[in-house]
Amino acid sequence: MHSKNEKIKLVIDDITPDGSGVGRAPDGYVLFVPGTAPGDVAECTVLKEGRSYGYAKADRIITPSPHRTDPGCPAFGKCGGCALRHIGYDYELKIKGGWIAESFRRIGGFDIEKVTVHAPGSPDRYRNKAEYPAGTDREGKLIFGLYAPRSHRVVPCPGCMLVPEFHSRVIRAAEDFCNSRGLCAYEDGKGGLVRHLYIRDARATGQISVSLIINGDRLPGAEDFVSAVRKALPETTSVSVIINKKPGNVILGDRVVTLFGPDRITDRLCGLDFEISPLSFYQVNRDGAELLYGIAGEMLGECRGTLVDLYCGIGTVGLSLASRADRLVGVEIIPEAVEDARRNAEKNGIANAEFICADAAAAVQRLAGEGTSPAAVVIDPPRKGCAPSVIADIIKMSPEKIIMISCNHATGARDAAMLCEAGYKVQMIEGVDLFPRTGHVETVVRLSRQ
Repeated sequence: MHSKNEKIKLVIDDITPDGSGVGRAPDGYVLFVPGTAPGDVAECTVLKEGRSYGYAKADRIITPSPHRTDPGCPAFGKCGGCALRHIGYDYELKIKGGWIAESFRRIGGFDIEKVTVHAPGSPDRYRNKAEYPAGTDREGKLIFGLYAPRSHRVVPCPGCMLVPEFHSRVIRAAEDFCNSRGLCAYEDGKGGLVRHLYIRDARATGQISVSLIINGDRLPGAEDFVSAVRKALPETTSVSVIINKKPGNVILGDRVVTLFGPDRITDRLCGLDFEISPLSFYQVNRDGAELLYGIAGEMLGECRGTLVDLYCGIGTVGLSLASRADRLVGVEIIPEAVEDARRNAEKNGIANAEFICADAAAAVQRLAGEGTSPAAVVIDPPRKGCAPSVIADIIKMSPEKIIMISCNHATGARDAAMLCEAGYKVQMIEGVDLFPRTGHVETVVRLSRQ
């Protein structure tokens, strides 16, 4: 056991998804040290000790790791956006492959030694959307920024390297508008009108939407807000207000008031056009999504029969794979997303696609009632993974192939193990770095019925 404020020299030999290096004292005691990189030799101070591990801060890097690099971003370390910007990108891909393999070994019980993580392109400026929470600076002025690590304190983020450069112009314009009107930042339990500034762009078409998320029914001076945004960014396609009067930290509301332009922007992905409303789910890394869906398509191959796309959203995954199947059935519980998926299928002339607004159990029952046994199922669940009932529903459908896209390799490993217990076998695992410089990585798994 080590005591608080103890000075200790550590060799960092691993790194966590939140960017903390992992060092082990001579007695084997584990210490997590933020801002360090594997290969660093650091002089540290113990901050907090527990039974089997503790936390420390690096006072001085004695010998820097060969994997260490200049973060290149003025906001790094102050905001919670990036975790891995202080290590080289090639090494980051290797680290993420190790995380996936470790989850599938430890949680899933699979004999996996190595997983390759594919990169879609530059690790900078890839985000096509960002939600900036409103906060208040020391002078009492409203600001938009990002949350500091492990807090709800808003810090400015000028020059953030994850988003396009034009975001800074829109942020300044929105701040000036809000402060000129005396509008206050929302605080849970205390009120305030302005919650978030929400910017989204379509990389293939260049269309841009800007939304202000408010805790109220109307935005005072809405026309002036439109003018301020368009003056800062003349190429803006659409400006809207999103109404969210619910307490808590949910960002988006359920009502959009369009102030300027169309209510949707259009992007092109995998050769298809997709209409995206402010409330639609759409992958934040367009190039990464093309790579991800391309790998999923290669794993699927030709699908003679029905392909079922669970958690289909606005149809991006399923529609990109529709040409490989005789019939595509998308399943989604959110009505607005189903309508978007149907519109996207019609817009792209995809005649073999249909979409069901239902949960997985109801979809299984409907398909069974019409005598349909899917040849393949593709699933792209949320971070918590598939509920056991959804796994059971997939097993009932008994598809020959399952393509699982997972944004959380831990729950992906768990779900794959449950499917294997029911007679499936993992044939392939690939990683795609959809979120460079952060602790997240996508996993694509192909399972086949034995």
